[in-house]
Amino acid sequence: MSTGFSDADLTAIWLTLRIAGMTTIILMLIGSPLALWLARTPSRWKGPVSALVALPLVLPPTVLGFYLLIILGPHGPVGQLTSALGLGTLPFTFWGLVVASTLYSLPFVVQPIENAITAMGPRPLEVAATLRAGPWDRFFSIILPLARPGFITAAILGFAHTVGEFGVVLMVGGNIPGITQVISVRIYDHVEMMDYAAAHWLSGTMVIFSFLVLAVVYSFNRRRESSGGSYGI
Repeated sequence: MSTGFSDADLTAIWLTLRIAGMTTIILMLIGSPLALWLARTPSRWKGPVSALVALPLVLPPTVLGFYLLIILGPHGPVGQLTSALGLGTLPFTFWGLVVASTLYSLPFVVQPIENAITAMGPRPLEVAATLRAGPWDRFFSIILPLARPGFITAAILGFAHTVGEFGVVLMVGGNIPGITQVISVRIYDHVEMMDYAAAHWLSGTMVIFSFLVLAVVYSFNRRRESSGGSYGI
């Protein structure tokens, strides 16, 4: 009977944290300008783009993982491109999981930032524009300070959601110990082997982690609600 984490469990935890950390960085880099555009644009494309960003919220993870497997595979457009560049294909690799996780967790980053920027209203940016502040100056001097809780919430949700992924990572990464075997897949292995004690250790850790994440997010939301808005999804 397991009485703690095995070496394989610790490897899965470390791999999961690495994937979640890298995914969160990428999500913040691409999600912030996308959220800013969605919050400010009057374009008719806002609706379709918003729906596309939110698609992972309603799409079964295995469906997204299946199409990513095709697109990133040796016969897919991205797979052919990466192969031509001498990079090989992305499925069943660390970076393949990062790409899949980025797409799957995108709405958990874009929507809180978009809500925070929308809650600011247009007035601060209009005043900054009249003072001839450039786009970068407006972002770092106006948007980032005023919408900071939204950015923090987005980073927390993006990281936590990536840690808890199962269907997408299993489809794109498989179950290769030390390479693509993340916490959720490791728990699945324990249950398949009827090693419920080991599954309890990892699952209990995930429960505690998820509770702490939600407690932090709700504290930010309560703070925002006291001033008349919300950063949640």
